[in-house]
Amino acid sequence: MFRKFAAALLIATAMPVMAQAPVAAPAPVAAPTTRPKLIVAISVDQFSADLFSEYRQYYTGGLKRLTQGAVFPRGYQSHAATETCPGHSTILTGSRPSRTGIIANSWFDLSTPRAEKAVYCAEDESRPGTDSDHYEASPVHLRVPTLGGRMKLANPATRVVSVAGKDRAAIMMGGPTADQVWWLGGPQGYVSYKGVATPPLVAKVNAVLADRLAQPNPGFELPPQCVGKDFPVQAGNRTVGTGRFMRAAGDYKGFRISPEQDAMTLAFAAAAIETMGLGKQAQTDIISIGLSATDYVGHTYGTEGTESCIQVDRVDQELGAFFDRLDRDGIDYVVMLTADHGGHDLPERHRLNAMPMEQRVDKALLPKAIAAAVAEKTGITGKKLIWGDGPQGDLYFDKSLTPAQRTKVETATLALLRANPQVEAVFTKAQIAATPSPSGPPENWTLIQEARASFDPQRSGDLMLLLKARVMSIPENAVMGSVATHGSPWDTDRRVPILFWRKGMRGFEQPLGVETVDIMPSLAALIGLPVNKSEIDGRCLDLIAGDGDSCVR
Repeated sequence: MFRKFAAALLIATAMPVMAQAPVAAPAPVAAPTTRPKLIVAISVDQFSADLFSEYRQYYTGGLKRLTQGAVFPRGYQSHAATETCPGHSTILTGSRPSRTGIIANSWFDLSTPRAEKAVYCAEDESRPGTDSDHYEASPVHLRVPTLGGRMKLANPATRVVSVAGKDRAAIMMGGPTADQVWWLGGPQGYVSYKGVATPPLVAKVNAVLADRLAQPNPGFELPPQCVGKDFPVQAGNRTVGTGRFMRAAGDYKGFRISPEQDAMTLAFAAAAIETMGLGKQAQTDIISIGLSATDYVGHTYGTEGTESCIQVDRVDQELGAFFDRLDRDGIDYVVMLTADHGGHDLPERHRLNAMPMEQRVDKALLPKAIAAAVAEKTGITGKKLIWGDGPQGDLYFDKSLTPAQRTKVETATLALLRANPQVEAVFTKAQIAATPSPSGPPENWTLIQEARASFDPQRSGDLMLLLKARVMSIPENAVMGSVATHGSPWDTDRRVPILFWRKGMRGFEQPLGVETVDIMPSLAALIGLPVNKSEIDGRCLDLIAGDGDSCVR
């Protein structure tokens, strides 16, 4: 599909349409000794380390190429709140959510003057007439610079571009000083911040998207590695596990929750590289690309059916076509690919596959139910005692409580939650604040250390609720929207691949744990950009196999 979209954008008219031939990595050449001219930073939303390893033997395209570079299969989004916005905020800042300020996709600010107290991570809630569902997109909440921002500060000629399927992915990787930030805003196509004019390239991309939407998609053939996953699974009113992404003409939702979305985003990125001449000038440029469809697929169908299997196969193929395009342009580029978080399959399929203990969360752990139970226990009425976004993560106490009332509410809430058999831990704000910022191998951290990596004293809640492993935070419902999710402190959600590739580099694999916050200083070292270690949480990873050290330039 990338090839078809790219041809429509007149950047690859000589390429065959829908070509399926394997994409081989370039023949070995001399190891690079100069700085790359273009950094291509890719995040595949919800591409867990488990998904990466499960299909690794079947890669023939772009993912195959990346496995021949520097491979860190045990990367960690090391914090507890494994959601999209915090995860993307770590990738190109070198900082954990405790430093970026992006503690969740949404949090609560009970002091905000607007009636709705939820705050979306990529909005400016000070804008009049907005709420967390109808917001004005903004990077205002990101407290630290991105790699692109640092590059631009060192050399204003640097071009910084960010494109993604989600606004929070594009904004958190691009940062506030990016030249171009675009995300898929709906059937109308790719959009940017309010007031940003649509340039000719984006208008053309959106025209290609509209043309694609107007055509039905007959679906995708089932790759051989997906045949064993082709059986139906019932979750509430939903039957999943056998889909092929067939879509009627005009079905935007079907387009968004399919490989088509990622192919379009990659075609947009390739067109931006070519149109802007990224990587063709004296300075190093950077483009970040957020491929969001894997996450939509994981939520809608789970991670272990035909839908997810096809999606991973298509990511591999579309990335291969994208890298081929860059090769033909003669650009000296370095690629980094990772994910914002992992994911966990739906309990109903796990129960069919040897895991009978898998559960959905008790509805008694939803914030509304907790608040009602605490009100009955304490006798405090007439207030919304507890605010929260779901049955895990941050919980906030009403600010109008007297000190005595607050103590009663906290005591009752802790007792209620700790008595629930699905709860692993509940930490108070004071407990988390008193915990030193974690260090050492991320695979060895305790739960409170993970919570500390997600903690911001101004934005975090009064309690952090963590469910037990193998408890899905979506309750049983007669009508199911999402059937599976992430967000837990467990390795299914924390572990992600971290891959680096550049033409001529000698590949190696390091199975020990590293963090996504290590990505930014590692890329900065490749281009000779100094980064003060006291300003970040990550460390530089040496990407030279054997003798030599890419962190020493």
